[in-house]
Amino acid sequence: MLGDSIAYGTGCDSRSDTLGARLVAAFAAGGREAALDVVAVPGARSAHLAAQVRRALRRDPDVAVVVIGANDLASLADPTQAARALGDAVAALTARGTRVVVATAPDMSVVPGVPRALRPAVREASAAYAVTQARAVAAAGGVAVALGTLLAPRFAGDLSLFARDRYHPSSAGQAVIAEALAPYVLAAVAESAA
Repeated sequence: MLGDSIAYGTGCDSRSDTLGARLVAAFAAGGREAALDVVAVPGARSAHLAAQVRRALRRDPDVAVVVIGANDLASLADPTQAARALGDAVAALTARGTRVVVATAPDMSVVPGVPRALRPAVREASAAYAVTQARAVAAAGGVAVALGTLLAPRFAGDLSLFARDRYHPSSAGQAVIAEALAPYVLAAVAESAA
């Protein structure tokens, strides 16, 4: 697991509730064993991925899951430069034979603290950045999953999916994210085994 606080598990009640642990459980349910290694760092932006990739490659992973983008959006990082850093990270992983699944930026307009008047602009910026990310990921040989598009309606309508800080996903929110990502990650595992 590479990326930001979502990949790390900030907001969860226990380690077993984190995205990585839930994905490992999905592997087990499918009859596969998996070892989880989390190199994600809360607060990370795409510009920070190179260091995480170096740490991850020491372990020679078959599959890498990257969750990144919320902090790029929150810090108003240049989308083109951030997507380039993400693409470089994916390329470094795929060059070593690692299958890469990237959860692109969430729709930040659903975060409860975002003022209603700003939500349309935040939604548009989130979607545009996720598209830029997806292009960079595809060009580098990874698979991009548009979590913002897939999950925004669920998060917008259910405050229990947010942790007490009303910013990070709660344990229930991580379960929703894992459910959306699991098919892509399991497909990547199957490809790496083939």
